Amino acid sequence: MTKNDLTTRVCAWLDSQDVGDEPCATGLAGLTVLRSRKPTSVEAVLYQPLLCLILQGRKETHFGARCLSFAAGESLIVSHDLPVHSRVTEASDQVPYVALVLELDMGMVRSLHDEVGEVDLEEVHAYGLAVGDTNTALIDAMGRLFDLVDRPRLEAKVMVPLVLREIHFRLLLVRHGGMLRQLLRRGSHANRIAKAIAHIKQNYATPLTVKRMASIAGMSPSSFYEHFKALTATTPLQYQKELRLLEARRLLMDTGHTVASAAFKVGYESPTQFSREFSRKFGNPPRVDKVA
Repeated sequence: MTKNDLTTRVCAWLDSQDVGDEPCATGLAGLTVLRSRKPTSVEAVLYQPLLCLILQGRKETHFGARCLSFAAGESLIVSHDLPVHSRVTEASDQVPYVALVLELDMGMVRSLHDEVGEVDLEEVHAYGLAVGDTNTALIDAMGRLFDLVDRPRLEAKVMVPLVLREIHFRLLLVRHGGMLRQLLRRGSHANRIAKAIAHIKQNYATPLTVKRMASIAGMSPSSFYEHFKALTATTPLQYQKELRLLEARRLLMDTGHTVASAAFKVGYESPTQFSREFSRKFGNPPRVDKVA
C-alpha cells in the first residue's frame, strides 16, 4: 500500500465518521486519526511513547531548545514520556493535515530483543524523540492495521496483535528508531532513564532530588543528569515541573478545582509561584483555563 492509497482511505473513513478537526479514536487500541483543516496554535502536551505517521501537511514539535519539523511521508518516533510544545504548521481545506498516531507497547518492543538485539545497524545520536522518512514496509503495515478498523470483531482480535508486532519490529529497524533499539539493551542509559521517568510520573507532586532519581536509575548523579538532559532536552527537576503544570492545567480545565487547590494538589507550596510559572508556560494565568 502506498502513502497516497492510505491517505485516501483514512480521509474517506474520517468523512464517514462525520468528525471535525478533533482527534478521532478508531476503536483499535492505541490507534488515533488526526485531521486539521488549518494550522493550529502551539499546545503544551505530554507525549507518551508513540509513532506519528504524517500523511498530509506538516507539524512542528519543540522539546527543550530543539525543534523538529516533519511532513507527509515522514514519521515521529517517541521512546520516552516527554513534555513538548507542538503545532500543525501546514494545513488547509483543500489539503488538510492528516496523521495516524499509534501508542507504542514498550513491552512488545522489549519482547523483540532476540530478533533485533544483534542486528548491526548504523547508530546515530539518539534522543527520546526522532524524525525520519517512513519506508514502504512500515507504511504498508500501518495501512493493514488501519484496514482492520472496520473488520469483523473476531478478525480484528486475531490479526491486530500480529500487525502490531510487525509494526514494532519495523520501527526497531528504521534509522530513526535508534532510541528504541537502545531500550533493548539491559542496563543501557535509555533503560535507566526510563526507570527514573516512571518514578517521576508516579511521584511528581512530592519533592524529588537528582541524587534520589540517580539512585533509582542506578547511575551517579552527574552521569544521570547528563544523560537525562540529553534524552529529554530538559533537566530532571524541570521535567518534574512540566508534569506538575500539565496536570494542574488538566485539573483546572476538567474538574472543579480552584487555582489554589490545583496548585497544592500537584505539589506547589505557593499559589503565587504556581500562577507565575503557569503563565510562563501556557501564556495565560491559570484562572483563564479554569473550568466554568
